[in-house]
Order: sequence, then structure tokens, then C-alpha cells
Amino acid sequence: MDFTPSAKSQQLLQTLERFFDDYIYPNEVQYARQLHDAENRFAALPLMDELKAKARAAGLWNLFVPPSHAEYCDLGGLSFSDYAPLAELMGRVQWSPEVFNCNAPDTGNMEVLMNFGTEAQKDRWLRPLLNGEIRSSYAMTEPQVASSDATNIELRIERDGDEWVLNGRKWFITGAMYERTKIFIVMGKSDPDNPNRHQQQTQVLVPKDTAGLEIIRPLTTLGYDDAPIGHAELVFNNVRVPAENVLLGEGRGFEIAQSRLGPGRMHHCMRLIGAAQRALELACQRAVARTTFGRPLSKHQSVREDISKSFSEVEMARLLVLKTCDKIDREGVAESIDMIAATKTTVPLLVQNLIDRCMQLHGAGGLTEDYFMAEAFNYARWCRQADGPDQVHQMALGKKIIDRYSGQESR
Repeated sequence: MDFTPSAKSQQLLQTLERFFDDYIYPNEVQYARQLHDAENRFAALPLMDELKAKARAAGLWNLFVPPSHAEYCDLGGLSFSDYAPLAELMGRVQWSPEVFNCNAPDTGNMEVLMNFGTEAQKDRWLRPLLNGEIRSSYAMTEPQVASSDATNIELRIERDGDEWVLNGRKWFITGAMYERTKIFIVMGKSDPDNPNRHQQQTQVLVPKDTAGLEIIRPLTTLGYDDAPIGHAELVFNNVRVPAENVLLGEGRGFEIAQSRLGPGRMHHCMRLIGAAQRALELACQRAVARTTFGRPLSKHQSVREDISKSFSEVEMARLLVLKTCDKIDREGVAESIDMIAATKTTVPLLVQNLIDRCMQLHGAGGLTEDYFMAEAFNYARWCRQADGPDQVHQMALGKKIIDRYSGQESR
């Protein structure tokens, strides 16, 4: 199979690489300093606005937009295969995707609005998101139920005349803490007694400043608050929004969630390849720069084995991502669920272990913020929970594969 990106993708990658050399890598320390010195850790950083302007001027904006929605992107849209190497490069610096308006959860939310939003909803929310003027959140996970089964969601969404009324609690809502976040896509139960468990849910648009919507606290993952975007716990206490804020229609929430999360899983995996590649490169540089027991680390057999294993794993993970992207481009997301599940359950764990190995080569320094690896390790680890935990995807994929090769439908 030929996974060579198109000429457009290759040209964009060259431009993106120059942008990283000129503006991203040189500003990693400055970004960290501005975040450290900020009075509000969840406020927009001046550096981000400066870099966004440069990215737009360079034509590196909304690269995630697929060809099916080409009207929303000056580039005409990129296939999954063409976007993969660009997202990989962005994964080398965790905060960089926002520079190009390609960060989660906004990309997935923009795709939801592209696919299911009314013209009024697009005018009010999608276009400001595409312009990078505002940010958004996707509120699905809840603390009191196993949200790995989305039909467990309990937040109530009830119709009251010309309004929807929301009551419930959400948590680990990415972007909720960010001061520029203005809109939440909220999933809850509007018809809990429906015999079809997948038609009990509805999704509605809730502006962040709506009365009754309260941010309880920021949350951390392995001690990282992921500022300035962050994650938060929320309470909805008789939150009222107009009836026209519904997305697609009552009872269509599960359908929207399935459509949204597939591409998002792939974007995370693309970025994780970049984090793994950078960790490998740093490990090689470390191996020739440090000496133990009278010889460079690079001369030790165990170090060479770790480097060899890491190189092989990066190549395997990248090929799995590209093969899945190719299938999505040819057959669509729905027909590629098996490969998306295989990628989602393989790449984050592989990258987590690979980065851990590279951190070990850096000694105690590998655990600090002096290197990017500790934060990247955290990212890889929470990706094993985000967009559905590994076990759920493995359970579904295992059934699918058993059915495929046994010739029988398992239950």
C-alpha cells in the first residue's frame, strides 16, 4: 500500500515544519513562562494570539477540515491521510494545535456543527469557532455513572414549552475552564423510558454564561491541570435554553456522539505519533551526550535495545494510523470502526510505554518540566480513557473479529 501524502499535504508539511522551526520550538520556554506568570491560568496567553495570527498568514489554519466540508476551509479540505502527517507534527508540542485552530475539543465540536447544526447555529457558533474567536466544550462524561457506556448518562434534558431544562452534573469537560470558551454541547437524557436505549439521549447547545450553569472546580490528570484549556466539573441547575438549541433532533444524541468521537480518536492518535517520535529523538541525543561507567550511554546494550524497540514501535504505530486513515478516506468512518478501534486501543498505550522508556534514559530530569516528555506521558495516559476507555473498544472489536473469522454471530 502506498501511504504517500498528496502534493498539497507535502507542501503544507514543509510550510508547517518551517513554522515550527521559526515560531513553535523557539517559544516553548516563553509559553511556559507566560502560563506560569499568569494571574489566571485559564486565560488566553498573549503568545497564543501572536502565533495564531502568524499561522493564518502562513495559510496553516483549519487544517483538520475534511473535503466533505471544503466550504469551511480556504485549503479546500484535507483527507484523513493528508492530515495525518500534519497532526503528527503538531503532536510534538502539546499546546501547538490551537495555534492552527486544530485542537480538541474544538475540532470535534466544529465537525458536529458542520454536520448537524442549523444555519442559525452555524452563524452564531461555528463561524466564530472557525475564526478562532471563541472556544467550546463537549459535555458528556458524568461522575456518578460509568460513562464508558454512554447510555448510562443521567443528566436530564426536559422540554418545557419553548425551552429545554437541564439538570445534572458533568466532569472532565475539556475546555470548560478556558476563559474564551463560550458554548457547550451537552448530552443528556430526554426520554429515559424509551425502549431503545440509543434513542433516549439528546444534545443541546448551552452558552457558557447561561444561568444555572456552574463550574465547580478544575480537575487534574496525573497532577496536570492542562491549563489554559483545562478540564472541569460542572453542575447544571435548572439551566434553560431555547428549544431551537437542540442539535439534529430529540433522541438523536447518541447518533451525534458516535459520529463525533470516531474522527477525534484518530486525531489524538496522529498527535501521539509526533510525541513518540520526538521522545525517541531526544533519547538518541541523550544517549550520545551522557557517559556512565566510562562510556557513552549509546554504547550500553540495554540502551541500544530500548532505542531499537522504540524506533520499531513508532514505525508500527504510524503505519497503523495511516492504514486506518486510508480506509476512512476510501470507505468512510462507519465502515472503518474496526480499524479505528484497533488504532485507539493500540497507539496511546504503545506511546505511553515508549515515552516512559525515553524518560528513563533522561534520569530524574525526564520527570520534570525541563523536557516535554512528562506532560506527553500524561497526554498518552489520559487518551486511554478519552473518547471511550480501551476496554469498551476492545470488547466491541473482539466481538466483531470473532464474528468475522468464525462465521457466526456472537452475543
